[in-house]
Amino acid sequence: MIDTGASTGTATRTRTDRVIDPIARVLRGRRWLQVSLLLAAPVAWLVVAYLGALAVMLFNGLWRFDLGNQVVIEDISTENFRELLTSDTYWTITLRTVGMAFAVTVTCAVLAFPIAFTMAKVATPRQRRLLLVAVLLPLWASYVVKVYAWRTILAEEGVLNWMLDPFGMSGPGTGGNGLIGIWLTFTYLWLPFMILPIYAGLERIPDSLFDASSDLGASPVTTFRKVILPMAFPSVVAGSIFTFSLTMGDYITPRLVSSSQFIGNVIYDNLGVAGNLPFAAAYASFPLVVMTAYLLVARRLGAFENL
Repeated sequence: MIDTGASTGTATRTRTDRVIDPIARVLRGRRWLQVSLLLAAPVAWLVVAYLGALAVMLFNGLWRFDLGNQVVIEDISTENFRELLTSDTYWTITLRTVGMAFAVTVTCAVLAFPIAFTMAKVATPRQRRLLLVAVLLPLWASYVVKVYAWRTILAEEGVLNWMLDPFGMSGPGTGGNGLIGIWLTFTYLWLPFMILPIYAGLERIPDSLFDASSDLGASPVTTFRKVILPMAFPSVVAGSIFTFSLTMGDYITPRLVSSSQFIGNVIYDNLGVAGNLPFAAAYASFPLVVMTAYLLVARRLGAFENL
C-alpha cells in the first residue's frame, strides 16, 4: 500500500513537473515577460472596468434625448456638449463646483499641516498612535451619518446657532442657497485624506535638517519656509488630489445641506428624475477633463511619489 501511494505521488509530481518545467524554462531570464504576465490581469481589469466604462459614458453623451417621447435617440450628435458649453447656467454650476473644490482643498491643507506636523515631529510614539486613531476614527463612520450630523449642527435649531446666539450671530443654516454650510461639511469630511499624505511626507524629512537649519542661524519661520514647506509640498499636492476630486464628484452633501446646484446634482437629477442619460453622460465628462488637467499638474509637482 505504501509503495503504491509513493508511486502515485511520484507520478503526480512528474505530471506537474511536465507542465511547469517548460513554462519555467520560457520565463527564466525574461523579466519583462514575468512582469507582463503578473500585470496582465490587473491591467485588463483597469482597461475593461474603468477605461471601458468611461468610453461607454462618453459615447452615450453623443446620443440625444427626446423630451416629448421620453426616449433616448441613438444618433451621434454634439448637441449635449454644445448646450453645456453655451449655457450660462451650466457654466455657473461648473465654476461653482470647481471653486468649492479649490476652497475645500486650501482649507484642508491649512488645517491639516499643523496636525500632521505635530504627529510626525512633535508627538511621542504613544501620542502619535492616539492622534492617528483620532484622524482615522471619522473614516470608520458612515458617510451619510456624518453629513446628517452636520445638517443637524447647521440647522436653525442646531448647536451652532445655539452657541452663536448669545453673541447676536447666526450660522449658515441649511436648505438655502448658501455655500458656507457645504464648505464646512466638505472640509470636515475630507480633512483626514489631506492629513495622512502630509504626515507621511513630513515623517520622511530627517530631523537632522531641522538641527542643521537651526545651527546655521535660521529662525523657525525661515526653517519652515525654506526647508519644511518645499520638501512637504509634494505631499500636500498628493492630499489635494483626494480633497479636490472627492468634492468635485459629490452630490449628497449639496443635496442634504443646501439647495445649491453642483455638477453631481445636475447629473443625478438627469439620471434619476428626467431620465436624460445622454445629457448626464455629457456633463459627467466635465469633471473628468478638470481632474485630468489637475492630475497632470500634480504629476509635474511630484505628488505621485507621495501617494
